[in-house]
Amino acid sequence: METNPFFDIWNTPFGVPPFDAIRPEDFPPAYDRGMADHLAEIEAIAASNETPSFANTIEALERSGRLLNRVGSCFHNLVASQGGEALQAIERDYAPRIARHGMEVALNAGLFRRIADLYQRRATLGLDPVQLRLLERTHLRFVRNGAALSPEQKARMTEITGRLATLHTQFGQNVLHDEKEWMLPLAEADLAGLPEFIVAGAAQSAAERGRAGGWVITLSRSLIEPFLCFSPRRDLRRVAYDAWIARGAHDGAHDNRPLMPEILALRHERAQLLGYTTYADFRLADTMAGTPEAVAGLTTEVWNAARRKAEAEAEALLRIAREDGVTALEPWDWRYYAEKLRQSAYAIDEAAVKPYFVLDNMQRAAFETANRLFGLEFIARADIPTYHPDVRAYEVRDAARGGAPIGVFLADNFARPDKRSGAWMSSYRDQETLDGVVLPIIVNNNNFARASPCLLSFDDAETLFHEFGHALHGLLSEVRYPSQSGTSVRRDFVEFPSQIYEHWLAQPQILRRHARHHETGEPIPDELIQRLLAARNFNQGFATIEYTASAILDMELHAHPAPGTLDVAAFENEAMARLGIPHAIGPRHRAAHFQHLFAGGGYAAGYYSYLWAEILDADGFKAFAEADDPFDPSTAARLRDILKAGDTSDPMDLYIAFRGHAPSTAALLESRNLLEPAL
Repeated sequence: METNPFFDIWNTPFGVPPFDAIRPEDFPPAYDRGMADHLAEIEAIAASNETPSFANTIEALERSGRLLNRVGSCFHNLVASQGGEALQAIERDYAPRIARHGMEVALNAGLFRRIADLYQRRATLGLDPVQLRLLERTHLRFVRNGAALSPEQKARMTEITGRLATLHTQFGQNVLHDEKEWMLPLAEADLAGLPEFIVAGAAQSAAERGRAGGWVITLSRSLIEPFLCFSPRRDLRRVAYDAWIARGAHDGAHDNRPLMPEILALRHERAQLLGYTTYADFRLADTMAGTPEAVAGLTTEVWNAARRKAEAEAEALLRIAREDGVTALEPWDWRYYAEKLRQSAYAIDEAAVKPYFVLDNMQRAAFETANRLFGLEFIARADIPTYHPDVRAYEVRDAARGGAPIGVFLADNFARPDKRSGAWMSSYRDQETLDGVVLPIIVNNNNFARASPCLLSFDDAETLFHEFGHALHGLLSEVRYPSQSGTSVRRDFVEFPSQIYEHWLAQPQILRRHARHHETGEPIPDELIQRLLAARNFNQGFATIEYTASAILDMELHAHPAPGTLDVAAFENEAMARLGIPHAIGPRHRAAHFQHLFAGGGYAAGYYSYLWAEILDADGFKAFAEADDPFDPSTAARLRDILKAGDTSDPMDLYIAFRGHAPSTAALLESRNLLEPAL
């Protein structure tokens, strides 16, 4: 009789999932048992005859659902990183079931009575500050999920949650379908002007799609963006750009356009059931920003500065484009002529820079930075199971804890046809010490185009550092309760650790050691470092407009009084026209493939959070500059205090303890060079 690995003890190193033993068909019965066990645990808490206490209610709640968490974390990671129709079919089937299960827990009347009783008596319970915060945040979470609503309203909340789970899953799978299916075959003549790294990536992509010996451009960002930067073929750039922005917007079974109004309408209804005017009001009430008005103030200030800069950039690019007979700059032209201007202004050729940014070396650079800041050591372990040959596994040790292991880090860096696009950090297990030491298992996913060697752009390397900053937030966590672990913080604070970590890639001592030519092994020349760093803020008007346009669209969609009536594509076009977005710049994410918003609720009415966190990171890194040492031990120790705290304290309190003051937008505008004229 076959057994289910989720019902067994995992005798693997560090209890990493035994991936070779896990099959898609194991997940449905494991989910079913996990949900049943969880409901039994919740009912035991709710039905207890004991007077509610922190131990028998809040701590018992923290202990509940361990099997379900084990199954769910494994499944959600594998469906994103590994994919395949078998897992996607289970995702379509189980997403609404899991959502309804979550609401059954959140709306359990007996459980909420006990939580509410404790909340009312919280000042008399003798709780320490961490326990008090956990109680208050737990109570708030239940209220925001509808626990205080009437039975009829609770029933509707459950229906909404289940339907949203189905729509989110469908939206994400539709985008993946378009990214997997589309390709632009290139003839040998079409390769003219393309750097070797693009040719190699296109050849690898062709081989992966059964076209060995040829070349194809796919919708992987690490392939299509360089193609738009370097291809002199304006006609092919347009084809590629049009396909890039059309993801999710094709007639037929994979069209996301009909899904978006329903998603928006259901979120709006959910917010109104909870007493909020719009979903944006609901979402922002539990953030650092606090209100849609505060977010609008931030995005407007940044938008106005960025638009002035972008208009000047457009004029400079058009002067170059006219030499090719281009009389009007189009969106498929911007990156191409920006690269030409960058080469001219800073004597930097991306094709000459990339040979110094070898993927393996950049991973080592991220590791060394963590070692110098926090005393961490990353030891490759071939005996730790992985789910794909691409994945590299590392044991993480901490000098501050006597060299003891503190977790496992998995690096999954290459694009694959069935892998979700983008870059992200997640966990197979979170750190906690409630009933003994539980070490985290953290994974970073990137989507770099496979080549040998794999050469990164500076932006690609920054992405690797960004996601590794998230990973450190999970690995350095030192909390007792699972709900407070690692990245379980407010959405507009979670990007701070990742964005501040990007700064260390640009430190000359890191570049000199790890940016080495893949053929000669020679370190990147100092004069090239100087030019590279001088060019970091080049084209920031474009980059800021592109991002901020998507952040503003997100807020306007979720602040609309009747979003279910919208033709979202038309609304998007009207919003961009009203903002006055330059013609040759489009939003970073068009609505029909805006997975941050529609493939889940995590960043809905929250995409601004990258900008909010950039205020923190721009100001925060100045602490190291003021210490005149990017690895200053005392400053690094204060930064570590933020990373290890998880959600045990208010994020602004954590930030002020680190920096000594609250941040302002001035550091952001300065860091993006938005106050200086364009070239």
